[in-house]
Amino acid sequence: MMKYLIRLLLLITLVTSCKEDNNKFQPTFIISSETTHKIPENQDFTFGYLEVLEDKSKPEGTKLKLPVYIFKSRNSNPSKDPIIYTVGGPGSSTMRSAQYMNSYMYLDDRDFILFEQRGTQYAQPHLDCPEWSEAVYKSNLPSFDSAGSDKLFENAAKQCKKRLEEKGINLSTYNTNAIAADIVDLKNALNIDTYNLLSLSYSTKIAQVLIRDYPEGIRSVVMDSPLPLEVNYDEESITNLMNALDTLFSDCQTDIDCRKSYPNLKHRFLSYLKEKTENPLIVSVANPNTKKEETFYLTGADLVAVFENASVTNIPYEINKLLNSDLSSLKYQLAQLFNNKGFGAGQGMRLSVWCAEEEPFNSESNIKYEVNKYKELKGLSSSVFSKSVCDIWGVKKAKDIENEPVKSTIPVLLINGDYDSETPPRWAKSMTNNLSNSQHFVFKGWRHGPTTNWSNQCAMELANSFFNNPNKIAEVDCYKKIKTPKFKLAE
Repeated sequence: MMKYLIRLLLLITLVTSCKEDNNKFQPTFIISSETTHKIPENQDFTFGYLEVLEDKSKPEGTKLKLPVYIFKSRNSNPSKDPIIYTVGGPGSSTMRSAQYMNSYMYLDDRDFILFEQRGTQYAQPHLDCPEWSEAVYKSNLPSFDSAGSDKLFENAAKQCKKRLEEKGINLSTYNTNAIAADIVDLKNALNIDTYNLLSLSYSTKIAQVLIRDYPEGIRSVVMDSPLPLEVNYDEESITNLMNALDTLFSDCQTDIDCRKSYPNLKHRFLSYLKEKTENPLIVSVANPNTKKEETFYLTGADLVAVFENASVTNIPYEINKLLNSDLSSLKYQLAQLFNNKGFGAGQGMRLSVWCAEEEPFNSESNIKYEVNKYKELKGLSSSVFSKSVCDIWGVKKAKDIENEPVKSTIPVLLINGDYDSETPPRWAKSMTNNLSNSQHFVFKGWRHGPTTNWSNQCAMELANSFFNNPNKIAEVDCYKKIKTPKFKLAE
């Protein structure tokens, strides 16, 4: 077992003594024999729960239990600075990554720690919102009257909030600052002196708070698909989607075969979206549950989803099918909407974070401009949650500093995919102005979360190279080989 875990056993004893003497809560890590997932037999690990305060200002208050996996390096002489990894969302679970540890190359050099954020699926308590999933399910059915959409989701928020608060949960304590402080608690409980951070999408905000407020012990940070604190996501979400689509069209136009197979694809697709916004596409699909035909009326805001649903190399092919009235792929996607609605994993945590840290900083005029900017996508919402839903959720607004850029000299690696419609490369590029010891790499033709691309682990290899030498320009041969995708051609 790794050295800091050996010291941990002594630490827990000391912490217990401290609690008895000073009557002051100290975060502790408690080893558990029961895990959240089945782990490959040849992977050495320790699993347990970090016990922290829900509200750090109340030592006698509610305690949370946050799952943690500590995977031992495959190296017999590993580096002493582990990697702490937590994923995005907000509201997603990090624990699912545990079952794939054999594929994580970081373990070749150092220990790798998976941390579950408060409020997510395997944390105790879990801020699930099945009421919200039910609302999403109903809103996607062809029989649903979109005029009732606001009321539907407002009621879902009311019901979920009521249920969670009846359990004694303080929704305002589930935020990025609290998660960052939890990671510091983890560092201290495990007696870690120096560590590295691997963050993805939303969790890059956690990383930014850590390097701003708790820089002690942070050796290096990888931010995959960064979301800068200073960005107002909802004000740019539709533009980001259209820009990513435009990048793909440009790549297709540049490729001789793609251009020949799909001539003038951008103009044709955008014209199609605009026309269907004015005259919706009527599609009948058999409900797999009832076997009855049900009818969808789809506008451009619905049909642009082909960009997100198809694999990168198939996007022009799938768009071309749609333009030629081949609705086979579309009907398959629509049929999935009748499937089970899920249980709203982490949705309450997502609401707490977004309604405290994103929605309050939105400009109503900028939002209005964004939703009216593209006639092809009329009716598409730019906001993750409406103001009315956030008003119902009622969490405390984050301080203004949480909407300001972070400055740091800590080594940071920023990674993007240039087809990323959620966190575009230009956001990360702007971060390099304030992160003076940062590097930025963009993966041509890749989407959101390059380090999680299992079909090509080049971004993971790049991140691992950086962790091994963060003060040197990261360099891996595979990155030089990344080129514009070879798109599937029309048959």
